[in-house]
Amino acid sequence: LCAALAAGGQGARVAMLEAASVDESGGNSRFAGGVMRFAYDGVEDLQKITDIPADEVKDVDWESNTTDEFYDDLYRVTSFRTDPELSEALVTQSLDAMVWLRSQGARFAPNYRHQSAIANGKRKFFGRMPLWVSGGGPGLVQSLTDTAVKKGIEIFYETRAVSLIYDDERVLGVKTKSRGKPVEFHARAVVLACGGFEANPEWRTRYLGPGWELAKVRGTRFNMGDGLRMALDIGACPYGNWSGRHAVSWERYAPEFGDLNLPESSYRHSYPLSIMINADGKRFVDEGIEFYNYTYAKYGAEVLKQPGQFAWQVFDAKVKPLLRPEYGDKAVTRVTAKTLQELAAKLEGVSPEGFLKTVREFNAAVQIDTPFNHAIKDGRCTVGIEPPKSNWANPLDTPPFEAYHTTCGVTFTFGGLRINPETGQVLDVNMHPIPGLYTAGEMVGGLFYFNYPAGTGLVSGTVFGRIAGAGAAAAALAA
Repeated sequence: LCAALAAGGQGARVAMLEAASVDESGGNSRFAGGVMRFAYDGVEDLQKITDIPADEVKDVDWESNTTDEFYDDLYRVTSFRTDPELSEALVTQSLDAMVWLRSQGARFAPNYRHQSAIANGKRKFFGRMPLWVSGGGPGLVQSLTDTAVKKGIEIFYETRAVSLIYDDERVLGVKTKSRGKPVEFHARAVVLACGGFEANPEWRTRYLGPGWELAKVRGTRFNMGDGLRMALDIGACPYGNWSGRHAVSWERYAPEFGDLNLPESSYRHSYPLSIMINADGKRFVDEGIEFYNYTYAKYGAEVLKQPGQFAWQVFDAKVKPLLRPEYGDKAVTRVTAKTLQELAAKLEGVSPEGFLKTVREFNAAVQIDTPFNHAIKDGRCTVGIEPPKSNWANPLDTPPFEAYHTTCGVTFTFGGLRINPETGQVLDVNMHPIPGLYTAGEMVGGLFYFNYPAGTGLVSGTVFGRIAGAGAAAAALAA
C-alpha cells in the first residue's frame, strides 16, 4: 500500500495485486498490534503526527527515541549485524514516514494502554514507543486502502502472483492466477511486497530448521514465500538472516493461522512478570533481562526448543493487575490454584516435583530489598540460580496463583533480497540492479538478525515501501 501510494504520488498508473480476498487482505499488517517505533526527540515531534491535548503534553513523561537511541536499540538486538545503509534509511526517514502516513489518512494516538505506567505520581512511557496507529494493524490497512481507492489505484483481489515476466534483461510484469484463471499484468516496473515465508511449513523447516513446521503462524496464511521464489528464480541476490525469524510466546491452542476476529487474544507478552516453566518444571530464560519489546521476538523460539514445544507462564496475585488485557480473554488456556502444590498438579505436561523445586529455589534467590517497579528496569533480581532473573523478580508467595499455557507463534521471517537502499531496486547475484524490479516490507533482507525491536515492522514497511514505490515510478515514467 505504501509503495502503491508513493508511486501514484509520482504520477505513475498503479495496479495492486492482492492474493487474498477483501476480507483477508492486507498481509501481516492486518495482524499487527499497531505500535510504531520511530525516531523522535520529544513531544514536539509527536505533535507532528497526532494532536495531543495541552494537559497531556505537560503532565506526561513522553520519553524519547532519538536517532542515536534508535540506532543503539537496533544494533544491540541484532548483535550489530544489521546492514548499515538499510538501518540508516530506516532510522533517519522514520519520523518523516510517520508524518507521511498521517497525510495518507492514517491516524495515531498515545499508546497509554501497553507502553506506559504511573511512576511517582506521573504517567511515564517506557520502551520508546509512545504512539500506536488507531485501530491497530487493521485500522492502518483500511485507512491506506481507502486512500488508494480514492486516488485511483486499482486493487485486484484473489489475484496471486505466480511468476515474473522477464526477458532475461528486464522485468516486464507478472503472471498471476486471478480467481483461478491465468492473467498477465504487463508493467514497466514491479514492486514485490509479498511478505516472508512464515506460512509455508516446508520452507520454515528448510530454512529455520527441524521443528519449525510445528510452530503456530501468528499472521496471514498467504505469506508462502511466493515473492522471494519469483525473484530468486530470475537471479535476485538473497540477503540477510535466512534462518532468522520473529517468533513469540503464543496461546498453546491457538488456531493454525492468525484469526482476524481475535487479533490480540493469543498474545502472551507479560512474561517479564512471570517465571516461565517447561515440561521438566524448570525455567529456561531470563524473563526479566529487558522490557518485552526487546525479547519477545526471540523468546518464542526458546519455547519451541522445550520438550513438547510448550511452556507455562506462572504469576501470583501481586502482579495480576499488571497483566495485559488479553490474559483475561475467553480463548485462553489458564489454570488457577490457591496453593503452589495445587497449581503443580494442574500444569498439564509438567513435572510437579520439578516445578515445586524450581519455585522454592527461585523464591529464595529473589533480592527482596530492591523495590519492585514495572515501569523501569528495576534491578530487582535473583542471585545464585541459573538462569537468573535480572529485573521484576518477585517471590511466588501470594495466592491465588495463575499459569498460562503457551507455545511458539512465528510472525515473519528475516531472510530477504538485497536491494539498493536509495531506490528499493533488487540486485542480482552479481550485485547489479535488475531493471524493473523493486521490493519492500518483509522481503527486504539485511535489517533484522536473531531478534527484532518491537514496533519496527510497520515503520520499516512504510519507509522502504515509499522508497520502492518512488523508485519504481521513476523507472516506469522514464521507460
